[in-house]
Amino acid sequence: MKTNILSSIFAIAVAMVTIGCNDFLDYKPTAIVDEDLAFSDPDGMVTSAYAILGDDWYTYPFNLWPYGDLASDDCLKGGSGTTDTEYHAVEVFSALTPTLGHLDELWYRLYVGISRCNRALLSLDTYGKSKLGEQVTAQRIGEVKFLRAHLYYKLLMVFNKIPWIDEMVYKEGTQEQIRNDALSHKQLWDKVIADFQHAYDVLPANQYEGGRANKVAAAAYLAKCYLNIAWGNGYEDSTGIKFINKDYMQKVVEYTDVVKNSNYGYLDDYGDIFLPEHKNSKESVFAVQHSNYEDDNTKYGRANWANMLNGMWGMWSCGWDFHKPSQDLVNAFKTKDGLPLFDDYNRSNDHPVNGFPTAQKWDPRLFHTVGMPTFPYKYEQKYMQTKANSRTPNTYGYYSSLKEVPQRGKGETYNTPWQAFAMNDYVIRYTDVMLDRAEALIEIGRLAEARIIINHIRQRAANSINKHINYAANQCEIALYPDKYFATQAMARECLRWERRVETGMEHARFFDLRRWGLLSKTLNEYFKREVEDNYEGQTYAKYYRDAHFTPGKNEYFPVPYNQLYYIPGLYSQNKGYE
Repeated sequence: MKTNILSSIFAIAVAMVTIGCNDFLDYKPTAIVDEDLAFSDPDGMVTSAYAILGDDWYTYPFNLWPYGDLASDDCLKGGSGTTDTEYHAVEVFSALTPTLGHLDELWYRLYVGISRCNRALLSLDTYGKSKLGEQVTAQRIGEVKFLRAHLYYKLLMVFNKIPWIDEMVYKEGTQEQIRNDALSHKQLWDKVIADFQHAYDVLPANQYEGGRANKVAAAAYLAKCYLNIAWGNGYEDSTGIKFINKDYMQKVVEYTDVVKNSNYGYLDDYGDIFLPEHKNSKESVFAVQHSNYEDDNTKYGRANWANMLNGMWGMWSCGWDFHKPSQDLVNAFKTKDGLPLFDDYNRSNDHPVNGFPTAQKWDPRLFHTVGMPTFPYKYEQKYMQTKANSRTPNTYGYYSSLKEVPQRGKGETYNTPWQAFAMNDYVIRYTDVMLDRAEALIEIGRLAEARIIINHIRQRAANSINKHINYAANQCEIALYPDKYFATQAMARECLRWERRVETGMEHARFFDLRRWGLLSKTLNEYFKREVEDNYEGQTYAKYYRDAHFTPGKNEYFPVPYNQLYYIPGLYSQNKGYE
């Protein structure tokens, strides 16, 4: 901070010496938007708030893939080795400290977005009615509060202890006086819920521009908020079945009713969900918008930089081979008579081989989620994945992630010197909402209704073979759950949790799902012991998991970054376990 101040003073002094005092006073800096002019354009301020949603980077991805996937049993980091980026600490936990720069960047950038939202709200309050009219102003306020709640939701999910800074704090300039423990966990969630509720109350169900927030998206997010707090506060000693709040579960059902009765719905084929030509389909309740330069008439397009590391090695011009599915995740797709192997899925490590079917059958969603040697890369026979497409197989194995990349034949959006794609980032998709609904229905005892939802999802998976993955048809087998699988609440829970994993695998939710259910330490510490024994046709990998350990009462949340703690010493307190 001191260096920046001194540099600025030096630059001003040089300017004064160079151009003279009067010239300096009259000088108008270029490439800087005048603050008063910006505030007088409320619609422009709202656009600026929307724009922050896609202004992320691989070191601070707003989709949270390192924290939802790498930190879970779904995924290995990938890259050139354990020192490539700081994310190794995230997946082993034992090396996780508040000094991680990536955590600090994420915290800072999310608050930059919140600052834009607060400024937009002040602009709307001052200029909205005169420039936009009362109705549009009310709608824009709802949109901005939705965006602010979305950003705070991300912060809460990762960091737990955060300062609540709203437009009045910004107006009064008291940001540096707000403690991150001023509000309790529940009070912070109440704030987020209030913003989403305001959006829900004023927004239309359909917007004339697809990327804008609407009432249905607000309802889906409200359901997610209530589902999270219905299980407890996230720490294992106060989270899980014993702590369920059935009133909150009922709220989940009520808000997902809105989504269920909307124009959103299931796409016919699971594979279409993750192709860019279907990015704003009825499956997409809310998504961060990205584009190709050919579509938006810009030089580089609105690329998705959050996932820029996740292209396959040797397949793309700059494939860095991060975000590698785990063997545990692959095993989870095994079926017998079309149903999951709940207890035995990890008895052996298996994988399918193209053209060589065996007695072991698989849920079709495996071939839409995980890239595997011998199979076409994302359905294109012209581009076959081989073992050579793994950058460091002795560390991270041979699997690759498919959902966040387009087909190779479609190409990347940007490829010099980095690579990026024009793939939207789903924030909430319809099937995800229906799984939230099924989870709540199970917890309030409406098991038969939950079974109907889950079987609809499984039927869609069964129908998702011929169009894209016909080459794997004789390796796929999936069946609907019979009544007996939903005879008890415990059995229904297991079906729901399994379905969520195979349906949303590699979509950045698994860690947060396990935390919500109070299952992180048991699941992850068992996973570390198994995954360290990975062997793919003689190639061992994942040995670094020998050093991994999840500590309950600490690792459920990530530490408040060191730079934030000491920006104003004493203002912020640390999450428990990291003190």
